[in-house]
Amino acid sequence: MRRFLLLTLMIGGLLAGSTVHGDETGAWFDAHAAELVKVYEHFHAHPELSFHEKETAARLAEELRAAGFEVTQNVGGHGLVGLLKNGDGPTVMFRTDLDALPVIEETGLPYASKVTTKDDSGATVGVMHACGHDVHITNVIAIARYCASHQDQWQGTLMLIGQPAEERVDGALGMLRDGLYTRFPKPHFALALHTDAELATGKIGFRGGYALANSDSCDIVMKGRGGHGSKPDACIDPIIQAAQLVVDLQSIVSREISPLEPAVVTVGAIHGGTKSNIIPDTCTLKLTLRSYSPDVREKLKQAVERKAKAIAISHRAPEPTVTFDPGTSAVFNDEGLTARVVTGFQTELGKDNVVPADRVMGAEDFGEFKAGGVPIFMFRLGTIPAAKLQEYKEAGIGPPSLHSSKYHPDPGPTLRTALRASVAAIRELMPKR
Repeated sequence: MRRFLLLTLMIGGLLAGSTVHGDETGAWFDAHAAELVKVYEHFHAHPELSFHEKETAARLAEELRAAGFEVTQNVGGHGLVGLLKNGDGPTVMFRTDLDALPVIEETGLPYASKVTTKDDSGATVGVMHACGHDVHITNVIAIARYCASHQDQWQGTLMLIGQPAEERVDGALGMLRDGLYTRFPKPHFALALHTDAELATGKIGFRGGYALANSDSCDIVMKGRGGHGSKPDACIDPIIQAAQLVVDLQSIVSREISPLEPAVVTVGAIHGGTKSNIIPDTCTLKLTLRSYSPDVREKLKQAVERKAKAIAISHRAPEPTVTFDPGTSAVFNDEGLTARVVTGFQTELGKDNVVPADRVMGAEDFGEFKAGGVPIFMFRLGTIPAAKLQEYKEAGIGPPSLHSSKYHPDPGPTLRTALRASVAAIRELMPKR
């Protein structure tokens, strides 16, 4: 009889769409959904650019303190660290990014951002959470509230961090330089999620190993000798040099990098000259370089510099200036950690809702948190209703991508799955003994 009753309960739970241990996290979210969606709408309507996340960080700090976390602010800029100790056990870090993008929102949502501001160059720009960081922030608040009120489900030290300047790929290093792993407990594991504009709500995407690319920005100033456009023989034309370089750079990936190694060299901008009949003194190119392995990353940088200098020599021009921004390393999800957490996802959400994801050439500075050998895992969160994705497919178009002025997640279902997956990961890594 006891076995029959247990089997009946298990089948009943499965038929109701719940896991064997019940959808306690989902039920908690449902009871608090209205207030959490309101929190999300607040962050969405009040975005701040990289390095300017003062009010966003202050609100997150207030929420974590209210949940019972010990909070330290101004770590590596507007970064913050929240700690909740719950007995002996591992330290698990869960990170959210705080910043938004210089994008004018075009979603038409009633809570759409209407914020404009001056960027660091002094230009007036719109500001929008076009990359889902508002979802990430709200999810960390939900994690804090849930885990503080359900300490019977986990054991150890939960470390929730708000990281600034992810869009400028400098915030993670800023927090590490300011003692994230020395002033605070060095985590045994570091987790994060990221919204996915092509994955249906209710689903989680995962990938062990390389998941996102490293990224470097490069500015090249080709130099010449300016003069009248009618007398090019008296000049050294930097625009001709730049045009030749744009074409020559494309041979790096096709002829210098193994076809088994993904790599990208993109020239995103060229600026040179002021008038049709004037040959300028300089022409500037702006590049992005993407790859996965450190070796390929270094090869790309060396090849770009070599080709720029070679073209200058061929034109008897002054040596160009080639400058690389610090950039960020690739996100390499620890394969053992990934497998362990995915088991928790499958138990919580069902195997059909936990799907393998392709690696992408987008960049994310979460990879920097692997410093000192900390295993990391970033997973992907579905944000668009399946029916809406099907409509896009039937129309032969893709959904608005991350960074699009028209991208917006479906908040309730998105946040519900985010919390369930996040808590499942915490339970898996911090089991109650």
